[in-house]
Amino acid sequence: MGKEFRGTIADHPDFDAGSDAEALYDAMKGFGSDKEAILDLITSRSNAERQEIRAAYKSQFGKDLIDDLKYELTGKFERLIVVLMRPPAYHDAKEIKDAIKGAGTDEKCLIEILASRTNEQIHNLVAAYKDAYGRDLEEDVIGDTSGHFKKMLVVLLQGTREEDDVVSEDLVEQDAQDLYDAGEAQWGTDEAKFIMLLGNRSVIHLQLVFDEYQKIAEKSIEDSIKSELSGDFERLMLAVVQCIRSKPMFFAKRLYKSMKGLGTADNTLIRIMVSRSEIDMLDIRECFRLRYEKSLYNMIQDDTSGDYKRTLLKLCGGDDDMAGEFFPEAAQIAYKMWEISAMTKVQLRGTVRLYQNFDPASDAQALRKAMKGFGTDEDTIIDIVAHRSNAQRQEIRQTFKSLLGRDLLADLKSELSKNLQRLILGLMMTPAEFEAKMMKKAMEGAGTDEHALIEILVTRSNQEIQEMCSAYQNAYKKSLEDAITSDTSGHFKRILISLAQGAREEDPADMARALEDAQELADACNADPGDLEDKFMSILCTRSFPHLRRVFQEFVRCSNKDIEQIIKKEMSGDVKNAMFAIVRSVKNQPSYFADRLYKAMKGLGTDDRALIRIMVSRSEIDLFNIRKEFKETHDASLHEFIQGDTSGDYRKTLLILCGGED
Repeated sequence: MGKEFRGTIADHPDFDAGSDAEALYDAMKGFGSDKEAILDLITSRSNAERQEIRAAYKSQFGKDLIDDLKYELTGKFERLIVVLMRPPAYHDAKEIKDAIKGAGTDEKCLIEILASRTNEQIHNLVAAYKDAYGRDLEEDVIGDTSGHFKKMLVVLLQGTREEDDVVSEDLVEQDAQDLYDAGEAQWGTDEAKFIMLLGNRSVIHLQLVFDEYQKIAEKSIEDSIKSELSGDFERLMLAVVQCIRSKPMFFAKRLYKSMKGLGTADNTLIRIMVSRSEIDMLDIRECFRLRYEKSLYNMIQDDTSGDYKRTLLKLCGGDDDMAGEFFPEAAQIAYKMWEISAMTKVQLRGTVRLYQNFDPASDAQALRKAMKGFGTDEDTIIDIVAHRSNAQRQEIRQTFKSLLGRDLLADLKSELSKNLQRLILGLMMTPAEFEAKMMKKAMEGAGTDEHALIEILVTRSNQEIQEMCSAYQNAYKKSLEDAITSDTSGHFKRILISLAQGAREEDPADMARALEDAQELADACNADPGDLEDKFMSILCTRSFPHLRRVFQEFVRCSNKDIEQIIKKEMSGDVKNAMFAIVRSVKNQPSYFADRLYKAMKGLGTDDRALIRIMVSRSEIDLFNIRKEFKETHDASLHEFIQGDTSGDYRKTLLILCGGED
């Protein structure tokens, strides 16, 4: 039985090439052109039918259809329509030709095409390149690239990936061990082994190899590639792995990156929307919704305009925003994502470490000198405070008081101002004092910063929450629970109070209980909104994170639904945001913080309180991991964002905490 069709563009039932050619000729006749007629006709015919229309147009009117379209249309709309009219292999050939001609090489385009095409598509591409340009594609790629990146591209250009569905269990185990031995298990990396295995083994075989690798290395193959390889070679190997795991998810990520932020990467957007419209656009849409919590349709609608937008939306084929259930491909991916999340042991790394040759007395004296007399030596203050661990800063505080009889925090407060003052004071407090102050700030004044309350209470350990509650009581002579009670209401208040107990279970996952919890959550999806929120709160606010990973994994199996989509669809306001934050933190906490940092700096104005809170609180825990997630998701480094969004000594201090450019 053939595989179910997953595209959005299929053969037209009453296709007539001659009559379509005539309709297009009429649409371009005379003054101006009927763009609507052109886009409606071309987006409702398959590529094979478009080639017949092109041939009929030439025989009926003695003109080249693509030349006429180029003459009549303009801008991005013209580019998109012309791409739709080309045979897929010839468009791939043109994209690669454009990627390697001139001064610079568009490595991302090369990577996307060569990592994602089947053997047959590669063979057709090589032939089309020769036919269109009279040149050998392999020779051109070799002339324009270098090193291991070049070697892997050449392997992919052979189009010789194994296609056998029969898998040998012994070979799976051997290949997984060979990959581990070639990277994680030794000093240096045997790149040739990675190239040979990832460039030649079948998709089904490699999917099983990646699962086996995860068991051996206790980390995903992606994490190993990130730590063992670098540059374009790293990006190519990651793309190959992502395409082995799921081409629809790979393309969903590429589409998202083409549209987010300022400006749109229209070449990428056009290339993917056209090339996948007859293959797997339905699955890409579903993966997009799964990963980014909004539909591809809506993102195109927000990011493009005019006839260009209307054509892209026709290729997209529909809006999935409020759909609850998964297509089979997406359900499988969602289940796998939670499984990987449950099995991966992430090594968390901060960016601020113990300072060698630490001398608290010398630091205390230097700080006093920096603040004495007329003017303040901010450089010295920043250099000392940002390069010491929090434990060392507490020693400096104590020594400052015992040597000089002064309160260091009070002196810093009087000498510094604005965001630099807030940042330096945050670094000088104990974590518990700082968190207590952040909670207080989030609740004082006219409005409440619910996002800050959620972020702190969702992501802190039981011990951190208990120490924060104690610091809050000491500083403000009121319990944190009482403050939450008087400042919030309803289900949201109950969620925060539950989290503020610092009593989340800390056990590993219990599979039998995870199945029960997943079934209870699935059953609650059909209950009244109040009962649904109660059930979600009773499980999401109390179970350990390792256990919840298994619960959310089994929830996909029980309900064929996405836990995040259910929360988005069935809940609202602060309750929805709190539940969402729990799920995101359970899935990947550094990624959650990366997203919070991105939101703090994108658009007009900066949420400095959020920026300071995360940079200070995560600098000794997982800021290195957050940086990596930021780069992965937003295609720009955290360092670049801070540099572009802040200034002066405040920026300088944040960049020291950031710890690198990536």
